[in-house]
Amino acid sequence: MENTARAILRYAHVSPLKARQVINLIRGKDVATALAILQQIPKRSARIVEKLLKSAIANAEFKGMDVDNLYITKIHAEQGPMLKRYTPKAHGRATMIRRRFSHIYIYLAERNQEE
Repeated sequence: MENTARAILRYAHVSPLKARQVINLIRGKDVATALAILQQIPKRSARIVEKLLKSAIANAEFKGMDVDNLYITKIHAEQGPMLKRYTPKAHGRATMIRRRFSHIYIYLAERNQEE
């Protein structure tokens, strides 16, 4: 089985829908290309995913993997817990405010160099 490295971020202060918009752009790419893409995206979730990707690269380097041959095998964002608050509205009503959290998972592996 392939040697893999992973990084997990739990309770990220971004909704999973917004995180998936960024994640879908880098799925399956090599890490150098993915970092270049993430640095060009003007979204808050891109900074979060970029930091997580750098952590996964550091984990792979610690395991003795070749950083130049790494690519993203799996990356996904799941729904975390939701903070529910209420804000007052007109005529004595109240509206729920949902503060969404997400759990982001990233897995890296080395590409096989077959000459």
